[in-house]
Amino acid sequence: MIVRDAYSGAVASRRAVLRGLASAASTFALAGCAGLASTAPRFDASGLSGDPVLLVATTRKPVNGAHAAPWYGTERASGLNIARARLAPPAASRFSLAAVGFDDWGIAAIEPAARVEDLVPPANGSRDVLIYVHGFNQSFETAALDAVRLSDGIRFRGETMVFSWPSRAKLFDYGYDRESAMWSRDALQRVLDGLMASPNVDRIHIVAHSIGTMVTMEGLRQLHAARGDAITGRIGAVVFASPDIDMDVFSSSVDHIGPLARKITLITAANDRALALSGWMAGGITRVGAAHKAQLAKLGLRVIDASEQGWGIVNHDLFLSNDRIRGVIRSAIDTPA
Repeated sequence: MIVRDAYSGAVASRRAVLRGLASAASTFALAGCAGLASTAPRFDASGLSGDPVLLVATTRKPVNGAHAAPWYGTERASGLNIARARLAPPAASRFSLAAVGFDDWGIAAIEPAARVEDLVPPANGSRDVLIYVHGFNQSFETAALDAVRLSDGIRFRGETMVFSWPSRAKLFDYGYDRESAMWSRDALQRVLDGLMASPNVDRIHIVAHSIGTMVTMEGLRQLHAARGDAITGRIGAVVFASPDIDMDVFSSSVDHIGPLARKITLITAANDRALALSGWMAGGITRVGAAHKAQLAKLGLRVIDASEQGWGIVNHDLFLSNDRIRGVIRSAIDTPA
């Protein structure tokens, strides 16, 4: 097991613990009849298992030149920062701490890059890219590692990127986070433009969580306004998990992105307590992720109601902790729209 610095590895993340508790029963039930896992790549392995590198695009200001954790901070940068993050994978054995959630992926180093177009190196043919856009109350490191866990969990075979906007990573700084996300929409459009300009990139898939859905929808709206329907073939699945966005704003945006709307899958939960609080803070306006399925289906979008899938109190990050919801995301990516 790789020993990491005290900042990033002293305490297991909340999400890692939740995943460990959810998987521990099945892990030990299989222990009696299963041998030690091979160190070779798994069947249907993710791209990260063979090449543990995460692409990074962030509007956060670097901390100490991004030479060590926390890498990028909570302040807004003067421009878009592009990099590759070298990852430290968890132990592979079924009987390791990773198997029950107490060892996890980590970031070993950040390597700055000059342009988005250069992030994906040449290979045998072009390949897909999965972009994860995080939500409220996230540090750069937690957002980056959630992107890794998501990609590895759905066995995504292409390149994975985190788009990280400047969250304060504090529970009571929702206003700052919301404004920082909206401020980052031009940067997200620039990232999408850069990836589409790369000859090494095929389709671009996006999974956005919580407030991240708002900046993603704005970025897609701007992209469509600039390029029109011609971009439709380059955008693959667009998954909005627990979208924290005003229902009226969202409906209006759907009307302005043309065929891209057919790419959207919504993962909602009427019992999402975090979105209930967000709606209250927004003056009682229903958030898309907490709306009823029938109301959203009228927009012509694919809606997955995950209300019965969560066993926790908050039910806001099921896309990371629930196997069925991860299956929904993989299915959206694997099925051309």
